[in-house]
Amino acid sequence: MCRAHNISEVSFHRWKRQFGQMDLNEARKLKELERENTELKKMLAEALLKNRVLEAVAEKKW
Repeated sequence: MCRAHNISEVSFHRWKRQFGQMDLNEARKLKELERENTELKKMLAEALLKNRVLEAVAEKKW
């Protein structure tokens, strides 16, 4: 099975140990939470960048 999906046996056993006890709904919920977390991180990064740009503009004397 590992060869068919081109993954190492170590990865397979690690994933099996981590996710083996989950049912399908739990796995879907985990994936959705990870996706939401990624989006929130992107939003935070954009907000911080915007804040830095505004601070840089405010520092300049017109």
